[in-house]
Parts: sequence; C-alpha cells; structure tokens
Amino acid sequence: MAQESRVKKSLLNARVNLIFYFLTLALSFFSRKIFLDCLGADFVGLTGTLQNLLGFLNLAELGIGSAIGYVLYKPLFDHDETKINEIISVFGYLYRWIGFIILGVGLVLACFLPLIFPDTRFDLGIIIFAYFSFLASSLIGYFANYKQTLLGADQKNYVVTAYFQTATLIKTIIQMASAYYTGSYYLWVIIELVFGIIYSFILNWKINQVYPWLKSEIKQGKMLFKNYPEVMTYTKQLFVHQISSFFQYQTTPFFVYTFVSLQIVAFYGNYTLIVDKLCQLMNTVLGSTSAGIGNLIAEGNNAKIETVFWEITGIRYWIAGIIAFIIYNTLDFFIIEWIGHEYLLPKSILLLLTLKIYIQISTGGIGQFIAGFGLFADVWSSILQIILFVGIAVIGGKFWGLHGIILSSIISIFAIVGIWKPYYLYTKGFKKNVWKYWSVWFKYNILTILSFFISYIILSNINQWFSFTNIFQWLIYSICALIIYSIISFFIYYGCIREFNYIPHRLIKLILR
Repeated sequence: MAQESRVKKSLLNARVNLIFYFLTLALSFFSRKIFLDCLGADFVGLTGTLQNLLGFLNLAELGIGSAIGYVLYKPLFDHDETKINEIISVFGYLYRWIGFIILGVGLVLACFLPLIFPDTRFDLGIIIFAYFSFLASSLIGYFANYKQTLLGADQKNYVVTAYFQTATLIKTIIQMASAYYTGSYYLWVIIELVFGIIYSFILNWKINQVYPWLKSEIKQGKMLFKNYPEVMTYTKQLFVHQISSFFQYQTTPFFVYTFVSLQIVAFYGNYTLIVDKLCQLMNTVLGSTSAGIGNLIAEGNNAKIETVFWEITGIRYWIAGIIAFIIYNTLDFFIIEWIGHEYLLPKSILLLLTLKIYIQISTGGIGQFIAGFGLFADVWSSILQIILFVGIAVIGGKFWGLHGIILSSIISIFAIVGIWKPYYLYTKGFKKNVWKYWSVWFKYNILTILSFFISYIILSNINQWFSFTNIFQWLIYSICALIIYSIISFFIYYGCIREFNYIPHRLIKLILR
C-alpha cells in the first residue's frame, strides 16, 4: 500500500510539474515580448540584474532546506507528529536567522546600488524601490514559507507547485496588462511584491489544512536546536556540494569569454538556453520521485529499494538517449529558424553538448538515492570537481577554445558523478559490490550508441522528405526523431537488459490496477 501511495504521489507531482512547466513556458514568450515593448529592454535588464544580485544572497541558505527534507523522511514514514513539529520548529528558527543575515547583507548591498548602476537612465528611486521589493519577496520565504519543506518531504510538492505557479501565472498576466495599459514601472514592481504576500498567506492556509496538527514554534526551535546536530552537519556538507554546481554553471561563460570571445559567449548562450530548458524539464518530471525515494529508504526494504533504483535508472537512460538524439538531430534546424544561420556553432560543439546532457540526465538517479540515504559526507569530491573543471577549462580553453571548455565540464562531471558517486552509493548506501552497477551501466551505454546509430540511419533516409522552410516542418521532423529513437531504444533495452524489464512490468500493473 505504501508503495502504491509513493507511485501515485510521484506521478501526481510529475503531472502537475509538467502542466505548469509548459503553461509558464508558453506565457513567458508572450510576457517577455510585452515587457520589452512596453517597459523597455533597460527595465527588463534592470529587474533581471537586481534579482541575480539577490540570488547570490540566497547562497546563505547553505542547503538547510535539503538537510531538513532528509531529516523529515523517517518521522514522516513513522507518522511521528511530535518529532515533525520539533524539526519544523528547528527549521523555522534556522531560517529566521538566515532571513536576518540576508536582510543585513541586503541593506549593506543597497548602499552600493548607485555604484552598481552609475549610468542608467532610471531614477535612483525606482531602482531602490524595485530592489527592496524583491528583497522583501525573498525574505517572505525565510520568515513565513519555511513550512513548505514539509510538503516536499511528504511527496506533496504538487501543492506548492500548483499554488505557486498559479499565483505566478495570474501575477504575470496582470503585469502584462499593467505594462500594456499604463507602462508604469512602480505598478509592475508593486504587483510583484503583492502577489508574493498573497501567495504566502494562501500557502500557509493550505498547509494548516493539510497538517492541522502542525504547531511549529520558533522559540521551541531555538531550545530544540541542540537536539538535532545532524541538521548542521548535513547543511555544511550540502553547502559545499551546492557551491560546486553553482560555481561550474556561473563560471563557464567567463571561461568562454576569456579564451574565445564575447561573441561566442552569446552564440553558446543560445544553445545552452535551449539545452538548459530541456534539462529543467527533465529535472521537473524525474525529480518528482526524490521524496518518494527518501520515504522508500526510510521504510528499509532493501529488495524494494534496489528494484526502484533500477526502474529509475532505466527510465533516466531511456529519456537521456531520447533527449540527446533529438538535440543532436534537430537543434541546428531550430537555431536557423529562430535566430538565423549565422548563429550556428560547429557540429562538434553540438555533439559535446549532447554528450553532456546525456551524462547529466542518465546519472541523475544516483544523486537522488545518495540524497535519500543522506550520503553528503564526501565534500572532497565536490572540491575535486571544481579543481578538475577549472584546471581542464584553462588548459582546454587555451589550446582548443570552446571545445576544451565544454570538455572540461564533461570530464569533471563524469569523473565525480559518473564514477565516484556510484561507488559511494553502493558501498555506503546499498552496501553491495559496485560491479553489478558497472556491468549494467556498460550495457546501457553500448546499447544507447547502437540505438543512436540505427535511429540515425532511419532518420537520414526520411530527411529528404523535409525542406525545413518553416518551424512546422521542424516540429514534424522532431516528432519523427522522437518516435523512431523511442521505439528502437525501448525494444533494444527490453531485449538485452533484464533490469530494464522492471519498467514495463510496473506500467502494466499501474494500468491494470
């Protein structure tokens, strides 16, 4: 029964995430056009810059939310309401302190706004007003919305997604109307702040409905803090892991600019914008199982844990192959239709980007189970990943330009996430020999290459049917690529990898249930 509940909640989370992802994506195209036309590129750039500045302040969160999420898995499985109240109280106490730290740093940073924006055409008043409005919206999460972590750990993140994204959609539509009819900068910012407050009230009302027994108190959290030393231990470890990912993502454009050119930064950004959106989509859908994995591990059924691991691994390899095949065969056509032929990068760059997204998606299940087991102690691996990335990026960028920089990212991810993390998970989590994983890993990658090769030959033969004169033909071609690779790879995996067979069996059970 618990397994059925986990599957249903995971599917519900995935479905809600997927629906709102596409709604938000569709609206973002229209809203950005209206904001640019009615408010101007300078204002859109100003708000984006201010939000990025405040994004750096949010690093102070350190990873406490993830640490608390892990600590909650066991008491949620045991239905220990007393302990849950204690943990959320501790979380509220910690988040309040983080909120005060961000407020303090934010006030200091505000003093430098005239230096950060010296030559802007905007009055300092609108800059300061927008800055403090965004800062207030950010602080609401620390002082009022901290309880939403419980929904995520309890596999009810669909509640947060539904309320937050609905509020975001309504807010964006009202901002579009405001921009179109008034063109007021102040009104646009006020709407942003007001909806942040409204969302906070609605979310907390819903949490009280879902958990009427939840009575967290900040003062109690201060007294109970010493009873949960693991929270700070996990937080420190997660902070290092998060810094590693943040550093690699933020510094790649800098290396491209240093060793190639500013123009190539823009060209490369066009490609990564699309690739990152696809990664976000996959993380949105596949990441919905994370809380379920934590709950499953808390149950302690080792056979069931391993079965689910192979199911998630199989799904991720299958989807990673599909995404990689579509990107490699269709992204160039999309770039031409979107912004023009002159923005194309060499096919070898596209191949490296394809390999990178394949590794990231296919190995994501390892990270989910490591988080489920609470295996965050290997902070040295994240530090080594940064060292590998920087070292190879400097050497590779100097000798091979953009190719070397992308390769540095691939090598560092593969060395740590692809090699070390599976070993770490098997030895510390599953407590089994990792060679079982390597044998299946080898099969998946060889069969992915085979599926890629067969699908590419078939797709090349139907390529002559398309003239690629408009976006509609590109869409039809992409659907053909999707169908061809999906079918071929599915049956190759099914016939050659025993662990992959768990997936269709699970689907049949869900359909017949």
